[in-house]
Amino acid sequence: MASTLSNKLYWKISLIFLLLLFLLGMAYVLITSYSANLYFQEANQKLHGELAKYTVDHTKTFREDGSVDTVAIQDIMHSMMIINPSVEVYLLDPKGEIITYVAPYKKIKMERVDLKPVNDFIVKKEEAFILGDDPRNPGGQKVFSAAPITVNDELKGYYYIILASEDQDTVTSGLFSSYILRVGANLFLVTLIGALIIGLLSVWFLTRNLRGIIQTVQRFKEGDMTARVLEKDRGDLSVLADTYNEMADRIVENIDDLKAVENLRRELIANVSHDLRTPLAIMQGYAETMLMKEETIKPEERKRYLEIILNSSEKLSKLVAQLFEYSKLEAKQIQPHKEPFFITELAQDVYSKYQILAEEKGIQMDLNMSRGLPMVFADIGLVERVMQNLMDNALKFTPRDGKVSINLLEDGKNQVKIKISDTGPGIPKEEQSYIFERYHKSTNAATNTGAGLGLAIVKKILEIHNSTIEIQSKPNQGASFLFNLPVYQA
Repeated sequence: MASTLSNKLYWKISLIFLLLLFLLGMAYVLITSYSANLYFQEANQKLHGELAKYTVDHTKTFREDGSVDTVAIQDIMHSMMIINPSVEVYLLDPKGEIITYVAPYKKIKMERVDLKPVNDFIVKKEEAFILGDDPRNPGGQKVFSAAPITVNDELKGYYYIILASEDQDTVTSGLFSSYILRVGANLFLVTLIGALIIGLLSVWFLTRNLRGIIQTVQRFKEGDMTARVLEKDRGDLSVLADTYNEMADRIVENIDDLKAVENLRRELIANVSHDLRTPLAIMQGYAETMLMKEETIKPEERKRYLEIILNSSEKLSKLVAQLFEYSKLEAKQIQPHKEPFFITELAQDVYSKYQILAEEKGIQMDLNMSRGLPMVFADIGLVERVMQNLMDNALKFTPRDGKVSINLLEDGKNQVKIKISDTGPGIPKEEQSYIFERYHKSTNAATNTGAGLGLAIVKKILEIHNSTIEIQSKPNQGASFLFNLPVYQA
């Protein structure tokens, strides 16, 4: 398959190259023909540019009374055309009007010649190659020779000689075209064959690296996940090779991630099954007990059973809510609605809500805030959720007579730092990098409780705020969780 793709690409490039050569060859023939024609005209004008001046010097154009000697001029013009039949001779007055002429078939279609090219030729004739009007072909231009006719320093007219007559153009154009065609065709054919051979070899040589890359991609497609483009096979396609290698590495990483996700999914099912089964089993057990002892159960015992069922249902409801919340965060279905607010007011609210619960557990709570803290820019609801989860975590692991602290201070980097600390058993260093993973449970029996979703939710919320959560903890010395929020810039 890879060989077929390489061959197709090779012949496509070769065909395009052949087409370009053909177009360039045609352009070359046309340019050569045009250049050769210009060269012929310039050479003709340089060779015969003095013909008009010679005619003036050896011809008595005007009689003594100032009239034009038409008969003498006609005789001389005929003599010139017999000697050089490729010329057409015209006598012009000072305004460019044609007085008389000698041309094949004595047919002209213009009565006047533009004198600007004539004067340019007279003044700049050493520079040559100036085109003038063709009286037999309005709009056409030909190379010519011209010279002024003066009597007693008075301009009487001009001799205007077309150096390539219409008859000459008719005869030479066919010969010239045939010659150019033969030369161009032979030259084009030789050049085409040589360039084609060199081009095909060059294309084959230049695409060898591409063929190697295609073969590597084919191997990867067939399941060889280690297939990479080697350094020696890159050549001029290093960007393509590097891109493929990066893509292959990314695909392998994604496959590994998918495998890890599959493992997590299995763990998720196992953990959810266990965590849901426990409160459900408790609720079911106590409900069955109440039914079995319906006639003998005491009111106090009934009340205790109902309280246990209620607590288990609350745990179950909280776990289900955390599952939905984490799933939405992981699927990026929750987007923060950021707004400016005072973090001090939010911290005060959280402190007030948890103070009663802390008193019931015999835990001291402190709230420490720097003076003049600025407003922060974040989603107030999600930030409150972060602080609540961290407070739940702190109160859960802080023993009686322990302390939980909320600290707010300006970080000095246009950020406000929030720190929630406890005096619980702490977190072993080897587990600190894993506690924010969903359903991670500590190996420490003292901290191995709960489904492990609270801190995972905290991490996800801070990630969508472009922030991170940091932990500072040592065994038996409590734990502190820190995160930053950006200061609101008006």
